[in-house]
Amino acid sequence: MEEKNYTNTIPKKEDGGNINAESTAWLNDLASAKSLFEIARNRLLDVNNWKNLAGKSMAEFQLTDQSGTEIEGLAKEGLFFRIDIPGPGTKAGEGYDWVLVEKIESYQSENIESIGIKVRPAPCPLTNKKEVAHFYSAQTTSTFTVTRENMVVTAAVYDRNTKINTDSGKLLDKLRNVLTGTAGIVAVSKIQWEMLTDGLITPTD
Repeated sequence: MEEKNYTNTIPKKEDGGNINAESTAWLNDLASAKSLFEIARNRLLDVNNWKNLAGKSMAEFQLTDQSGTEIEGLAKEGLFFRIDIPGPGTKAGEGYDWVLVEKIESYQSENIESIGIKVRPAPCPLTNKKEVAHFYSAQTTSTFTVTRENMVVTAAVYDRNTKINTDSGKLLDKLRNVLTGTAGIVAVSKIQWEMLTDGLITPTD
């Protein structure tokens, strides 16, 4: 799978694992491809609606501000994703996993349009604790992209440098992160991301 890294939001592999998920739609004409790209781009930024796109088994994502307060609207740099995955959450995250939106970039040329959102595991903004509230460590990133190359539209998720978070001070959190992180690295993350990428580029009726 070739990375769609036109926005330069996908880091290079340094340490840990990688997970790639990708869905592609081939359109019959340029106008349809441009239309689907705009639809998929808006869906990508509408993080609060990801579960509706991907299905009931998908984790639930909620945008919050820097104090952890739920907000509506589209993703922006500096906001958080509060993630409610199936199973027990962490004490450090007040029952949730958290990532910070580090970078949102767009790219456009004559035949290509692309948008990328890069997030990174982060401390819970509801508390003053500095430990990362996620089953992956802070070196891990996830980049969500939608790209149009002529009449082909691709949605993809690239997890890079995945490493289980074993730095939690609480034993139960550490055990939960190991179990959840191992499952994520092996299979669950890829399956969930593919459900999301499929939903992002599903044409409207």
